[in-house]
Order: sequence, then structure tokens, then C-alpha cells
Amino acid sequence: MADLSGKVALVTGAGQGVGLGIALALAAAGARVVLAGRTREKVEKAAAELAARGGTALAVACNVRDPADLAAAVDRAVAGFGALDILVNNAQEVPLGKLDDVSDEAFLAGFESGPLATFRLMKLARPHLAARGGGTIVNLASSAGLRWDMSGYGAYGAVKQAIRALTRAGAAEWGREGIRVLTIAPHAESPGLKWWVENNPEEAEAFFRTIPLGRIGRLEEDIGRAVAALCGDELGYLTGATIPLDGGQANFD
Repeated sequence: MADLSGKVALVTGAGQGVGLGIALALAAAGARVVLAGRTREKVEKAAAELAARGGTALAVACNVRDPADLAAAVDRAVAGFGALDILVNNAQEVPLGKLDDVSDEAFLAGFESGPLATFRLMKLARPHLAARGGGTIVNLASSAGLRWDMSGYGAYGAVKQAIRALTRAGAAEWGREGIRVLTIAPHAESPGLKWWVENNPEEAEAFFRTIPLGRIGRLEEDIGRAVAALCGDELGYLTGATIPLDGGQANFD
């Protein structure tokens, strides 16, 4: 387990699923965590769960499509805990469907909640990370952008691939400030994945057969702890990379 004692982390979409799993793992590693999410009740419940386990957490209502909310979340982290060391850009509205079926509004929501929110938060966090001598930004992508058959996944893959480009740019431009920027591409037992399985049973069955480890990742144990490790000193020479936390399924080479 990485030792993140004294670190402050901000996680978006932290009220459930992958975001909550990451927040729990960061707190278990010793970080103080700001949980940001669109639904206040969810992030408050999540913060209470962290506190019950001995962690230190703040809950912040935040719509990542609203730039004022993003700035307020960063300000709350710094005001509440005095610093910011780790940013996890997890929140994302998913524009699924064939190209003819995805509306401009759905695609724009995916873009605003994904690469645009990531772009904005990276820039908001940068001066605070630099003031601490460096820090770690973890962005979330998806193997959906690498499918051999992109039917039904073009819009989603497009916004997620854009996030990977932002990661590479941030790593290149801010590395001399000690800021590392990484992308993870997880498969996890999230509410979104469960919904997809229920609504696409045949495709899901075929999908699971292509995972070499034979299972979906656990939210805290597999995804969250990997993120905590990536934020630790032991992996301090790693930046700009996409780490596929998917049981060996996708080829990001």
C-alpha cells in the first residue's frame, strides 16, 4: 500500500462507482480526500463512509460541466486542507449510441463533462500542485476508444481519446514542475457497467470472454489501490502513460 500521508486529493464523480473506490483507497493510504459529485447527498454519504473508516474527507457538490463549480471545488480543497497534491478526473457523462443516434446535445455533454472538465481542472490544480513541489493528476479514459468495431462507441471513444491527448500534453509541459499526469483505463464493477451488462447481455458475455484474467475489476481493491500506488513515490518516474486496468483485455501499444 502506498503511503500518501499528508497528501490532499480531489476526486470528481466520487459519490459512487469508480470515483468512490478511488477515494476510499486514497483515504486508506493516508490522504485527505475531497469528494466532488453532482448529487450532494451521494458525496456526503461517501464522505461519511470514509470518516467511519478513519479517513478525513470533505464533500462538495460539483457539476463538472460548470466552470464555476470546478473552481469552487479546488478552492474548497485548498481552504479545507491547506493544499492540493492529487487530482483525479473521473466524472463523465457517456454519449453511447451509433453516430446517427447520438444527438449534438449528448455529444456536447460528453465533451463538456469529459475532456473540457479535465482540461479546466488540470489548469486549476496546476499552481497548487506546483506550490507543493509537484503532484499527480490521474485522468480516466476507456478502451472504448480502441475497439476494433467502433459501432455504437464512436462518440464515447472520441471524448475519451481526447483526454489521453491532454494527459500527454500535461505530462510534457508540467513535468519540470514535478507534476506527473497519467491516464487509467479501467474495467470496474460500476453502476454504469452494470447498466450496460443488463441492457446488452449478449455483447457483455462476449466482452467478458476477452478478459484474460476472467473478471471485472473491483472498485477499491483493483482500481482504487492502483491509483493510490500511481500517486506514491515508488512510481514517481512514471508520467504521460495510459495504464489499462482491465485484466489484460485492451492493447494500448
